[in-house]
Amino acid sequence: MMRRISARDSDALHSIAEFHGDIPFRIGCRMLADPIEAEDIAQEALLRLWRYADRWVEGGPGIAAWLSRVAMNLCLDRLRKTRRNSDEDVPELADGAPLADAAIESDEVKQAVIDCIQSLPDRQRASIILTYYEQLSNGRAADSLKMNIKAFESMLYRARSALKGCVEGKNVVSADVERIHP
Repeated sequence: MMRRISARDSDALHSIAEFHGDIPFRIGCRMLADPIEAEDIAQEALLRLWRYADRWVEGGPGIAAWLSRVAMNLCLDRLRKTRRNSDEDVPELADGAPLADAAIESDEVKQAVIDCIQSLPDRQRASIILTYYEQLSNGRAADSLKMNIKAFESMLYRARSALKGCVEGKNVVSADVERIHP
C-alpha cells in the first residue's frame, strides 16, 4: 500500500483512511477533548502519510503505529501551542461525547475519569490513552512518545496513581476506581 501511495495512488490512500483513519481521530478526541480538533489531527496525519510516503521503510512498526505516533505528536504540539498563546486559566472542558472506555459503566464514573484524564500532564495523559484506550503495548507506546521502556513505565505508573487519586477525590465508588487502576 505504501508503494502505491508513494506513486500517488489516491485509491490506496483512501483505503488506508477507511481502514486506519479512526486511529488519529480517537487519539485527537481523547487528548484534546474536542471532536473538531480531532478531525483536524486525523486529516493532518493522513496528509503527512501522503506527503512522506516515499520515505517509508518497510519492516517497520506498520501504518497504524505510524499514524498513532504522528497523531500523538500533533496533539502534544497543539497543546503546547495553546498553552504558549494563553495567559488565562484553562476553562473547564464540556464533554461533548462519551470518550471513556465502554467498560466503565456509570455516567458518574465516566465523567470523573474524563475530567481526571484531562487534568493529567500532557505526556501522562498520552501514556494512559495509548496504553488503555489505543491498547498499545508499553513498548509501542514508549516508541510513540520517543521514550525508553523503563521511563515510560515509570511515567505510566505515576499517571495511573494520579488518575486513581483524582477519581477517588471525586467520591467515586472504589470498586469502579479499581477498574481504572489495575
